[in-house]
Amino acid sequence: MTTNIKRRVFLKGSLAAGTAGVAASAGLLAPQAVVAAWNEKAFKAKSMDDALNAALGATSTDASDKIKIKAPDIAENGAVVPVSISADMSGVESIALLAANNNTPLVATFNMGAGGVPDVSTRIKMANTGDVIAVVKAGGKLHSARKSVKVTIGGCGG
Repeated sequence: MTTNIKRRVFLKGSLAAGTAGVAASAGLLAPQAVVAAWNEKAFKAKSMDDALNAALGATSTDASDKIKIKAPDIAENGAVVPVSISADMSGVESIALLAANNNTPLVATFNMGAGGVPDVSTRIKMANTGDVIAVVKAGGKLHSARKSVKVTIGGCGG
């Protein structure tokens, strides 16, 4: 009986792989069409101002208590630091996440669609102890919040 189940799973997998292969060769699946746009200048910027300017078009932010950052006070391993950001604002266009003491501070950007809930979570690498900064673009203005995270084991090359 287990042989029949294994055979069925194998046949289903083979059929799915074959279908994907035919679709790709026919041009129905184009990998370049599904890859998100990458803002190389923003993610390779060495300073926070350069990264913000390239990602969001400005560097001046207003501190806001409407942005909540959930991150550990002490990260045991800087290679995997869980971070969640939520914003209690209307009209949020995007959220940028930065790690102040990384060689390239911009860690992630999230573009919100119309009616999207400004609540994102990810795991980031932090080179050293420092601030995690969330910059929210809402109504054409930039708002920010920070949270200090102590890294006990380095994540970016350490």
